[in-house]
Amino acid sequence: MEKAVLTQEEMALARHCLQFALEQGASQVRITLTKSLLNLVGLLNGEVDKTSHALDRSLQLQLFVEGRFGAFSSNRLEKEGLEAFIREAIDTVKMLEPDAFRSLPAPERQAKDALTGRELGLYDPAYESLTAQDRRQMALGSIAWPKEGLIAEEGEYSDSVFDSLTLDSQGLEARHTETSFEIGYESTVEDAEGRHFSSYWWDATPRLKDLQLKDCAEKACRRAMDQLNPKPVPSGKYTLILDTECASKVVTPLLNALGGYSLQQKNSFLADSLGKQLFPQGLTILDAPRTPGDTGCRLFDSEGVATREMPIIENGVVKTYFLNTYISRKMEMEPTIEDATRVKVLPLGNCKTQQDVLYQVKDGILVTGFNGGNSNPATGNFSYGIEGFLIKDGKRVHPVREMLITGDFLTLWSHLIAAAQDARPCLSKLVPTLAFTDVDFSA
Repeated sequence: MEKAVLTQEEMALARHCLQFALEQGASQVRITLTKSLLNLVGLLNGEVDKTSHALDRSLQLQLFVEGRFGAFSSNRLEKEGLEAFIREAIDTVKMLEPDAFRSLPAPERQAKDALTGRELGLYDPAYESLTAQDRRQMALGSIAWPKEGLIAEEGEYSDSVFDSLTLDSQGLEARHTETSFEIGYESTVEDAEGRHFSSYWWDATPRLKDLQLKDCAEKACRRAMDQLNPKPVPSGKYTLILDTECASKVVTPLLNALGGYSLQQKNSFLADSLGKQLFPQGLTILDAPRTPGDTGCRLFDSEGVATREMPIIENGVVKTYFLNTYISRKMEMEPTIEDATRVKVLPLGNCKTQQDVLYQVKDGILVTGFNGGNSNPATGNFSYGIEGFLIKDGKRVHPVREMLITGDFLTLWSHLIAAAQDARPCLSKLVPTLAFTDVDFSA
């Protein structure tokens, strides 16, 4: 069986490549060596439909040569071939136009504490003892099929290991290692008229013991059943309640708009927003990338710059942009980190659960999924197709489909009235149930 994590020989090869690139004329070098191993069991209607076992290795090479920059990658990890690859890469970079803004980050900004890759507790040794039979049994033990009303059930169990080593010519050596265990189902049901309705549920965790295998398929089936018998709702302004499963749809555009590339290209509705209160005072969004055991956490970004916990928006005030070394130099601003890592929207109000939010707002539309649509990164305008439920007196009345919500993100967030405490830990962004007043819905 393949070694799931990077071996000493593979890491020694990466170090050799860095030194070889310097010897061939590069002034600065960054190398990122990654290795991943995926095992998957696919299910269809209660039976194993497919299995896969995939190993992937690659070496990314970033070269700074005579004031020029180029990025290259290879998955052929043998010494002679990589040396030839590096020579050709350096020759290619020399033909490019100079770019005075390109350089490695200042050494003092880079991570010094990512020595083993396991400092954050994201690697589960239980992975090492899993067999193909274990994976098959876990997958088959999680099904809901057969079940009355269920006409199709597709599921996947998977586990993986990801290991990376980032080196540069300034002495950086930072490693990140993590395991992931995932289960997911999509269920399809049929109503009396023969119409089909589908929904899903999933779970993921770095630790096998925390994976919620048993109820996953049942929840997917129940969510599909809940969509039966949708009824139209008149167009108008409603309170929007966003389910935690899809609430990141209104958070991700904020993060993108605070990203360096969008700002530098003047393609951001949050340009010139740093230090300004553009959001309600109750809104605080943090980046918490160093929380031990939390999915998605990292000690360093792709440049090797050390991450840190920091506010992104604090009491409605924009507190940071995401500027890597290159973009910060072009914008003549202080660099930060490249991107948010573990985003957390803090609670607003006294609601702990989604049901608390529904009781608070009493009437509105609970959106549980989006069906197409788009947003404009320059203006913040959006138009999304939605599905969900009409809410009356804090209770679901009937399913709602084929409606649009429209508006712009700054206005939407100015109408925020609640943020619960029910974000799912498996999500890459910890966004709880959110509620906004006076949102335009059209049939």
